[in-house]
Parts: sequence; structure tokens; C-alpha cells
Amino acid sequence: MKKIAVVTATRAEYGLLSPVIKELRKQETADFKVDLIVTGTHLSEKYGMTLNEIDERVDCKLPISVESDTELDISQNQAEVLVKFTELFVKEQYKAVLLLGDRYETLTVAIAAGNTRTPIFHLCGGDTTEGALDEWIRHSITKMSYLHFVTNEDSRKRVMQLGESPDRVFNYGSTSIDNILHVADMTKTEALQSIGLGDCKYALCTYHPVTMDNGNVDELIKAFLAAIKAFPELQFIVTKSNADQGGARINELLDEAEKQIDNLHVYTSLGVRRYLSLMKYAELVLGNSSSGIIETPAFRVPTVNIGDRQRGRLQSVSIINSDVDKNSIVNAIRQALSDEHKIICKSVISPYGDGTAAEKIAKKIVEIVTNGTIDLKKNFYIVS
Repeated sequence: MKKIAVVTATRAEYGLLSPVIKELRKQETADFKVDLIVTGTHLSEKYGMTLNEIDERVDCKLPISVESDTELDISQNQAEVLVKFTELFVKEQYKAVLLLGDRYETLTVAIAAGNTRTPIFHLCGGDTTEGALDEWIRHSITKMSYLHFVTNEDSRKRVMQLGESPDRVFNYGSTSIDNILHVADMTKTEALQSIGLGDCKYALCTYHPVTMDNGNVDELIKAFLAAIKAFPELQFIVTKSNADQGGARINELLDEAEKQIDNLHVYTSLGVRRYLSLMKYAELVLGNSSSGIIETPAFRVPTVNIGDRQRGRLQSVSIINSDVDKNSIVNAIRQALSDEHKIICKSVISPYGDGTAAEKIAKKIVEIVTNGTIDLKKNFYIVS
């Protein structure tokens, strides 16, 4: 039997992997199997135990520490990931492992795959996020990987510029567009009622740490919350931060603020279906998550992107970039709510594909694993 592994450690990552997992599992036979390995914050009560939001067969649960207050915490987590995944890969002898993105634990899983000569198929390489550690992690995983499934043409060119042969780099678009077409199926009323809110105008928000910035998290969130207070006519639905260094502190500040600010509603996790359904009817999306760059424009909803965390990503005209101070955020929100900007949003065409990425990715993976020959001795491709 030929088995491949899919690894997920966070809610956001699973949301993007889910359509591919579904398509791959349609191809399962007596000779081909797809193992879903769940780890990281999925298994943490502190981050919402998002294992419960996974609607696919889970073949392996691999608990790891998710403490992330210091640099030492991150390195200790990586050491644990490296040992546990090396043991798993030696035991299971997967023909390939499918990884997405740019988180520190994903990098360590990639190292374990390299040490065990397990081919890596990588999603979302070639993007740039100059304000986050994700930047160098993502490009490092690219060089470790054999197959590359990028989300846009600019990223395809960057992966080739890193020396990867064009016959192993495929631009099928982002699976987030697949989700928009097939998963965001709740009505506005259903989505709001599911989180305890009645009919209202609202903004959907996520604020993650800026991991390449030594800025004070408390000051950044203070400005973010002050901007929210300037718009009492809107409800602000906020999902908590990820497990990057500084994320736990952001979540503490959000929990404290929710008790003081009437129009602030904080949730550990909303799940992919509910999150995207809420996005569909939002007045705007606010924060510094990649979802504001990739998914939101496809709904023709305005994005206010705060700070440098997503700097470098391919952007649509519906996105308004803001500095991190209160006045900049307030002015950007006002612009996003203006009639003029809403007209601009109506004409947006997403640069991230047509919603058929998962089917194409799964087809290529099955083709390579069942019929192809994988040679990990890659030549360095020279862009002419």
C-alpha cells in the first residue's frame, strides 16, 4: 500500500487543507491511503480544542507543547516536534507528506521529513510576508520540498527563482477560493445567531503578533481597541490570535477588553464554515491575517490590513493598508465604509484562482504518488 500523510497544527491551516483532503480521500483505494495527522493547537484547550472542528477521519493525534511566550518556548516545541515526527515517519514510511505554509512547527515537520527522506509536497510557497518570521520559514520549506502548489503566478515565479524546476511547480490557485464557493453557506442570520448575536452591521477581525517586529504588543492592541471604540454603530467579531510568540498576550488583552467594550465579541475559534459565512456579510474585515488578503476580496468585502505582517503579499484593490496607530486605523475603517470604496470592491477579481484548486492538487498528487517517479536529488533550476 502507498500512504501519504497530511499534517495540520492550526485552525487556519486546516481550513485551507480541508478541500484537498476531501478530494484526496475520494481517491482512496486498497492500495492508496491518506493519513490525517493532527497536532499543535488543535489539541489544546487553551486554543479552543479545534480538533472538534475537523470533519475528516483523523488517523493520528500527536500532542506537542504550544507554549509560545519566549524564543526558548518555540525552540523547545520544535525539538519535541522533530523527535515525534521523525519517529512517526520512520514507523509509517509514507510515500510523501503534504504540508501547508510557513509556521515554525511546519518547518520542523519538514526537517523530520528530510531526515527520513520523505518527499514533501508543499502548499502556498512563494508568497511573501515581510513582517513575519513566516517569510524565511516558508522559503526554507520550499527548498526542502519536491512538489509545489502555489496560489498565484507571482509566487510561482518566486519558487522557480529559488531554483525549483517549473515542471514541479503548479499554480492551481488557493483552496481558500474553493472554500468560498462551497463552504460559506450559512445565511447572515444563521451565522450571527450561532454566536449569540442578532441582526447587526459588523466587522470581522483577527490580530496576530508581528513576529519580525519588536513592537510592544500591549500598545498595538491598545490602538486596535481604541479604533474599535470609535465605531459604536458596528459590532466587532474578533477571533483570537494564533500560537506565535505574543499571541497568548494578545488573547489575554482581548478577553479583558471584551468585559469593558460593549460592541466587542471575542471567540477562540469560529470554524471555517461559520468564519467564512460571517466574512461574506461583513461590512469589512479588520486586522492582519492573510484571510483579509486572500479570501475577503473574493467576497467583494473591504479589508483594512493593519501594519507590516502581510507586507509583500499580492493584493487586490479592495484592501486598504493602515499603520498600527489608532488614527490610521480609524481613517482606514472610515474609507472602507465609504460608498466610494464599496463601489471599488464590486469590481474586484481575485488573483488567487477560480475555486478548482483542490481537485487539481489532489489529481496531481495521486498521479505522482501512484504512477510517477520521485527523485529527491533535485537539480537547481537557473532562471534565464
